Amino acid sequence: MFIKKLFFLFVLFFSIINNAQKKIELTPLSKVSVLTIGTEEELSSKFGHSAFRIQDPTLGIDVTYNYGMFDFNAPNFYLKFTTGKLPYRLARHSFENFMYSYKIENRWVKEQTLNLNLKEKNTLLQFLENNLLPENKYYKYDFLFDNCATKIPEVLKKITNEDLKPSHSHLKKESTFRQLIHESLDTNEWSTFGIDLALGSVIDIKATSKEHLFLPIYVYHQLENTSKKDNTPLVSKTEMILKTKAQEKNNIFLLSPFFWFGLLFILVTLLTIKDYSTKKRTKWLDTLLFFSTGIAGLLILFLWFGTDHNATARNFNILWAFPLNLYVAFVLRKKSLPDWIKIYLITLLSLILISLFIWAAKIQVFSIILIFILLSLVIRYLYLLFHLRRRND
Repeated sequence: MFIKKLFFLFVLFFSIINNAQKKIELTPLSKVSVLTIGTEEELSSKFGHSAFRIQDPTLGIDVTYNYGMFDFNAPNFYLKFTTGKLPYRLARHSFENFMYSYKIENRWVKEQTLNLNLKEKNTLLQFLENNLLPENKYYKYDFLFDNCATKIPEVLKKITNEDLKPSHSHLKKESTFRQLIHESLDTNEWSTFGIDLALGSVIDIKATSKEHLFLPIYVYHQLENTSKKDNTPLVSKTEMILKTKAQEKNNIFLLSPFFWFGLLFILVTLLTIKDYSTKKRTKWLDTLLFFSTGIAGLLILFLWFGTDHNATARNFNILWAFPLNLYVAFVLRKKSLPDWIKIYLITLLSLILISLFIWAAKIQVFSIILIFILLSLVIRYLYLLFHLRRRND
């Protein structure tokens, strides 16, 4: 009896292995589509999402393939994420589970059914299944050039043997990468200010029509404006399969960067006027300004030279957020200041002038909220120069 059971399990095991190795062939009733998901308030969801969907009612298949996954449990996750070394991967989910998360997040989903023949559908399925293998599913993510959205046209180009003719007539104007990013952001948000602080001048160049495709919404529009070699549209049908419910935005002005940096400017101005009249220096204010700009400068240096993020290179925010300010912050805590501080302050004022020129020339576009910070720094730097000269007189 035991031998029979063992034999049965042995046959069952090899039967499962054999079936797993067989390629699934889609039937003529199958359907392939691209899903575009709307934005959400969380920064990680601000720019939307893209995925493939494959259905076959004959085989009972309805799954999504999504290149936007990463493992929270990966070793040194936070370090890899920060330095741009975290590998992203392709994942397969049931359509029901995929949609459930977006229903909870209240995000719209649009579906574009693709006009592919049966051979192309099966080629796409096998390509995605091959990409799911452990040795193939990981790739080095790049926000601008290699992400869940850019993978869609890249894969379609491969499986159709470049049998696609994209039209760019829907792009009415030339935009820089920064302008494209800002389309999904509100100006008076901390996330927008942080992005403008962290990303360098490399994103202030004009994006080509192909480079627009790092954003899912532009992939959506590009698919609508793409035809096959025989001039038939690539998209045969477009429909909204999940709508959002109306929600009020809780934008509290008192928590916004505009309010806090505006308050900083008022505080610096009032304290500087007070210092001028009393012939004194508010040391804690100087320490705070120099310490915070020094820390910001070190962060910019780290993102520029210490990570693999292409978008954080050549960041001229470092001209006003000067890393050496961190050291000077501790010098300014002393009552008596060294003579070299004068030269240092003149240098800082010169760097701010250079940053304003860079801004005006659109070599790098800074956050408009930065005006409050620059005015605060200029007022304080000029007063410190005046204070040192008056002390010497």
